[in-house]
Amino acid sequence: MNQFPKNPGLVASLVTCLSLAGCASGQFETAAPPSDNAASSTNDGQCTATRSEMTVSVGDTFAEGEWVRDFYSGEKARVENGKVRLTPAPEAEGLLLLEAAETPEQSFNWAGATIYFTVTDRFANGRTDNDRNYGRQPDGEDEIGTFHGGDFAGLTEKLDYLEELGVNAVWITPPFEQIHGWVGGGDRGDFQHYAYHGYYALDFTRPDANFGTREEFRTLVEEAHDRGIRVVMDVVMNHPGYATLQDMQTFSFGGLREGFAKHLPDQWGDWQPESWENFHAYHALIDYDHPDWANWWGKDWVRAGIGDYDSAPQASVDPVKGSLAFLPDFKTESDNAVDLPAFLRKKKNTRARQLDNATVRDYLITWLTDWVREFGIDGFRVDTAKHVEPEAWQELKSKAQQALDTYRATNPGQALPARDFWMVAEVFPHSVTRSSYFDSGFDAVINFDLQEEARAGADCLDDMEPVYNEYAKKMNSDQPFNVMSYISSHDTSLFSHTADNNPVLQKRVAAALLFTPGTSQLFYGDESGRRFGPTGSDGHQGTRSDMNWADIEDGTATPVLSHWKKLGQFRERHPAIGAGQHKRISTEPYAFSRTHGDDRVIIAFGKE
Repeated sequence: MNQFPKNPGLVASLVTCLSLAGCASGQFETAAPPSDNAASSTNDGQCTATRSEMTVSVGDTFAEGEWVRDFYSGEKARVENGKVRLTPAPEAEGLLLLEAAETPEQSFNWAGATIYFTVTDRFANGRTDNDRNYGRQPDGEDEIGTFHGGDFAGLTEKLDYLEELGVNAVWITPPFEQIHGWVGGGDRGDFQHYAYHGYYALDFTRPDANFGTREEFRTLVEEAHDRGIRVVMDVVMNHPGYATLQDMQTFSFGGLREGFAKHLPDQWGDWQPESWENFHAYHALIDYDHPDWANWWGKDWVRAGIGDYDSAPQASVDPVKGSLAFLPDFKTESDNAVDLPAFLRKKKNTRARQLDNATVRDYLITWLTDWVREFGIDGFRVDTAKHVEPEAWQELKSKAQQALDTYRATNPGQALPARDFWMVAEVFPHSVTRSSYFDSGFDAVINFDLQEEARAGADCLDDMEPVYNEYAKKMNSDQPFNVMSYISSHDTSLFSHTADNNPVLQKRVAAALLFTPGTSQLFYGDESGRRFGPTGSDGHQGTRSDMNWADIEDGTATPVLSHWKKLGQFRERHPAIGAGQHKRISTEPYAFSRTHGDDRVIIAFGKE
């Protein structure tokens, strides 16, 4: 099927996903917007947390006579007859977070890390003077798919906030210059969908002006490093962004059907549908067989099914060479040397240069690792990993490590937490298993299972015991591996929405997530009850609503946020929570230990 079908109705599901793993499988292609009452389950099973004194057996985790502290309340108790007696803090939801009263500082471990995922455009607006670039405009309605103003400067201003959450790393959406124009959004083409999310790259060598400048990006990374926060950058090697009317005009590629130019305004990106049309209708103006499509990426670079380009099968037919959501598919598997694409040769402000005897893969890896070499990026979150050949990821990892080593050598005065470059793969629907991706350069893979499993833990933490036990046993086997688990994401659902905005569940799910073995990933606003936003006919747009800073500033979010901070700081102090051995000590109260080297904790949960 063509990348840009000539029947506008066929483009209805092109932009339902961001990272597009779900689109490849077909799971999310026709997702309907969740209703306001779309809870995944009722609250009938929710247990009542105790506020009474608890007697907790400590097994062999703490020695007889040793002093133990509850990190939540700060209260101490001495181990007597293998037990301690403590009362949970009133706001602790029945939790005791037990550590040795004299706790040595622990070394960082990615398996014990907490990663905070931000969609840069929706997180914090540090500079309003960069909110409109490249002819982009608000839609004056729900602003579902437009740029909202979040930028590097805003994220930098909020690094202290992340530090207070116990965050070890921040995952940012791709910072590259995006397609300038929009495509029709949702199944019904009922909104303009710009590339605010960063997954529709136009020029991999420059930051998008809406996100900020190179110096602002450099400041973000350096300020994060000064706080011991690693920066994980989202990267895409499977596809660039769609062609849009605005980019066709700006960069002189593609062509219109004969006589159809009269239907366009002076600035093509300002086109609006007639009352009987939707935002997919502009495709009828475009001649997708026009010879000037050679001036775009070109047939040597991508499969697109336009002009004389090679058509791409859908990814369900060929996972590596197929097209995701009709996006142009990079020929990363090709051994043929290619020239710089025509539009980049003419683009005045690009840093892309002709490389001698370079393949498509060579160019992309050079462009991506240049960000590591220049800014000291600590890791990559790799988008749509199963749709690119494993050899490409192995090469990317190797070249990224070399680039990080170069940054270290040329910037000896910079704080840099990471010595080894880290890569995590998005592979839908990967679970907690050691797959071949761990032999292809990846240090971790995103775990898609916990999102559903954690809902029961929000009701009652002891329901997580089978999950915790299974995860720890699998990941700490003879061949150890790591996964990154989450409760909310940009491509699936928002926990606050599926929990009907119930503040008790939003508070309690912090324990379910942050005590899970392996890396834990927060999606911005998990910790503050950020609400589902306008979504149109694309059920996932609402998961990317603006960060609810007003709720934080006026105190509305305080009960939930304070709890997340306490648990996040405890996790940061003890890598054993994510990286250690798990052992259930008792059922009444539910108590388990996590140990890793000399790091040891016991977490206890009591209920009435």
